[in-house]
Amino acid sequence: MTQANNPLHGIKLEDLLTDLVDHYGWEELGSRIDIRCFNHDPSIKSSLKFLRKTQWARDKVEYLYLKMNNLPLPAPKEYKDEPAPAKAVKPRKQLPAANIKIWGNR
Repeated sequence: MTQANNPLHGIKLEDLLTDLVDHYGWEELGSRIDIRCFNHDPSIKSSLKFLRKTQWARDKVEYLYLKMNNLPLPAPKEYKDEPAPAKAVKPRKQLPAANIKIWGNR
């Protein structure tokens, strides 16, 4: 029995997604997992199509489902094709006021 310790064994992806939408709603689901199929014209059909093709997004949805139902959580995974988080922008170095030239001043 290879699935004995898998809490998602026997749960269809459609049922899992429907439970999440019923519990959180599309808006909250889109804010928790920022993917286009949840934020722009969401539907079960389009979300299922995307989640079946994109493993990192499916893992996030399954993780949220497990968390919602207080089931054992797997270790988080990292993927190459997952969008990278936005980098922090370095603040610009401020010049001293004496070096600033304003038009009209000679």
